Amino acid sequence: MSIIVKFFVAPDDTSAALTLQTGPGRAFESLSFGNFDPEESVVEWECLLVGGSFEELVEAGEPRIVAGQDNDGCVVFAMSPRLSAALADAGHSRLRGVAASWAQLRAEDGEAIDTEIAEAIVADLAGLVSSAQRRHQGVYCWVA
Repeated sequence: MSIIVKFFVAPDDTSAALTLQTGPGRAFESLSFGNFDPEESVVEWECLLVGGSFEELVEAGEPRIVAGQDNDGCVVFAMSPRLSAALADAGHSRLRGVAASWAQLRAEDGEAIDTEIAEAIVADLAGLVSSAQRRHQGVYCWVA
C-alpha cells in the first residue's frame, strides 16, 4: 500500500474541498503520513476512544466525504466532531493506549503498523485537533 495521507485544519467544508486536486499545501496547517488507510483508521480511533461499533459509524456516514470519490483518485473527508473532541480531551496515556489498540487491530487485518509510529500518528493528530479547536476550525484529511 502506498498512499499519501494529509490531515489538515480548514475553516469549513468548502475550503477543505478546494484541496482535492493538489492537497492542502502550505495554506493549511497539516500533518503528512503514509501507508495506512485513514478512512478506516478514523472510524477505528472513534470506536476506541468513545465507543460504538465500526459498522454503526460507517452506516452513519463516517467519515463524511467532502470531495472526491472513495475509489477514484484523491478524496477529502472530515473528521467527526465526536472524534475531534475525544482526541483533544484525551491525555497522553489514553492516546498511547488507543495507538497500541489501533496497531493491534491493523495487525489482525494484516497491516503492520509499528506501535511507536502509531503513537506518533495519534499524538500528532490530537495536537492538530487541539490547534483547530482553538481557531474554531475543523480537521480534514486529504488522501492521494
